[in-house]
Amino acid sequence: MAYSIEAALDAGIFDEVMVSTDSEKYAEIAGKFGAEVPFLRSDELASDTATSRDVILDVLNRYEAGGNTFDTFTLLQPTSPLRTAVDIVNAYDIFTQKKACAVVGVTEMEHSPLLCGTLPDDGLMDGFIKSKVKDKPRQTLATYYRINGAIYIASVKYYRKWGDYYRERCYAYVMGREVSVDIDCEMDFKMAEFLMKK
Repeated sequence: MAYSIEAALDAGIFDEVMVSTDSEKYAEIAGKFGAEVPFLRSDELASDTATSRDVILDVLNRYEAGGNTFDTFTLLQPTSPLRTAVDIVNAYDIFTQKKACAVVGVTEMEHSPLLCGTLPDDGLMDGFIKSKVKDKPRQTLATYYRINGAIYIASVKYYRKWGDYYRERCYAYVMGREVSVDIDCEMDFKMAEFLMKK
């Protein structure tokens, strides 16, 4: 969380940097690193079934109820601690220069999904790779990208209308793999730790 707060503050482009949490302990930590925590999340929005969309809309509604409105918001998930202030500023530059409705961080996939497939229970691989792909050198296949979870920027009006980012005028901000670690498991955590030490 601290890495995301510091990157947001160092970017110098936000009217407010806030953390949404249901934890008083995390709220205290967020405050120590310079973020605002104007309210705690409800139990409902801290559950395993709550979505980022639910939380974003709740935050926007609560700010507006207090008389604060914003044109744009940026979601910086704490599970992407390697994203930098430079990344945030560069993504925002795309947002403004392209007059975008949204910008989302992506990174090149480690392996082409054309070389991937599902397996039946017995592990049989007949037809696993499509014939039009299997004889091509890997280097000649199209480049695919995945959402890396590091940066989401959107117009509030657009997000209220659609409830997601991927509609008209949503652009990618391409980030390197070295800053695109999204911590979902212990191995991801160890990888992030290793890269930070480097």
